[in-house]
Amino acid sequence: MHKRWIEISVGLMLVAGVAALLSLALQVSGGHLTRSADRYPIDALFENAAGLAPKAQVTLAGVTVGEVVAVVIDPQTLMAKVQMQINGEVNYLSIDSSASILTAGLLGEKYVGLTVGAEDEVLEAGDMIEDTQSALVLEELIGQFLLNLGDSN
Repeated sequence: MHKRWIEISVGLMLVAGVAALLSLALQVSGGHLTRSADRYPIDALFENAAGLAPKAQVTLAGVTVGEVVAVVIDPQTLMAKVQMQINGEVNYLSIDSSASILTAGLLGEKYVGLTVGAEDEVLEAGDMIEDTQSALVLEELIGQFLLNLGDSN
């Protein structure tokens, strides 16, 4: 009987360890097991999405308020259309809010940062954020610098 109790204890410890590793992996990756049903979609057009990917965070004042669902080309404007899902409790984004693609950390993970405007009217499901700022691309900056350096000589 004592040997059986030891085997059950070891099995429970193993299951607890696997659950802890799964939880840690989901926390580090920003994933979650359940989807929030009270989210609403908004879109934004950027000239350059530069590495922004689905599941990237959408933040407001440094607090995660949603996630990027898809990054596609808009056929009419030929710009990057970023489709986002915003948490339902964030129902105060004004229609003149702005969106920027920002970089986090040393690895250069991209995310969308929102800034609330001053209008009283708020964004609703399916609305488009008009005021956007595209990602900074290091290669373009170096190219501009070299071009300007060559023009000055």
